[in-house]
Amino acid sequence: MTFSLDSFRLDGRLAVVTGAAQGLGAAIAEGLTACGARVAICDRVDPIATAEALGSALVSSAVVDVRDAAAVSAWIQPLDRVDIVVNNAGGTFHAPFLDSSANAQRSLVDTNFGSVTNVVRVCVPKMAAGGSIINITSVEAFKGSPGFAIYGAMKAAVEHLSRSLALELSDSAIRVNTVAPDALRTPGDHELLVGTDDYGAKLALGWGEPDDIVGAVVYLASAASKFVTGTTIHVDGGSDAARGWRKTPEGWWP
Repeated sequence: MTFSLDSFRLDGRLAVVTGAAQGLGAAIAEGLTACGARVAICDRVDPIATAEALGSALVSSAVVDVRDAAAVSAWIQPLDRVDIVVNNAGGTFHAPFLDSSANAQRSLVDTNFGSVTNVVRVCVPKMAAGGSIINITSVEAFKGSPGFAIYGAMKAAVEHLSRSLALELSDSAIRVNTVAPDALRTPGDHELLVGTDDYGAKLALGWGEPDDIVGAVVYLASAASKFVTGTTIHVDGGSDAARGWRKTPEGWWP
């Protein structure tokens, strides 16, 4: 294939996007349709605003708790095929590990790891050669995360799972990659982090917007990345690169 801008087109492809009611999921769903994809979306709350924005590109809009394997299966099975999967659903809360109960731990594991495995198991049998699975992890998967220890561990588990699946699914020519965001102004993350320990000082490019993740997802979903699998793209404003370095008001990194 000779590279051209058409390599980024997703015409005729069907994408499944979880956690699409708002924030990153909504931006991703709308970005995929802008490149020609048709999209099936779900969330634990009715993703009605996203559904309306997708218009005729919408294939399915459902209220689904992706922690529930049976509910995921009931949503996905009616689809004729799946070409792209974006596992975006997830969530966390701030709490020291020793203050997190067994029930809280189970919820974080199911929300951030079980949700991914549930969707992958149902979607892969509907995917053909050239399919792409994109799992949204987090910068927390790559560094210590005090107050978010279980969440960070599960995001690291998703990153490791994705590498393993990239190998296991390679004979089927299904690619598996992850995107690791940070510092994007979503309703969840921004409220958790803004104003805490001057988080913005750790960001080379400052805070980003949900749309800033779309380019990375479209690239991984498209033929432009046909030789890319088992890797992670960081969309984090430089957060992972900083690794504890902090920018002064004058713009230095002492």
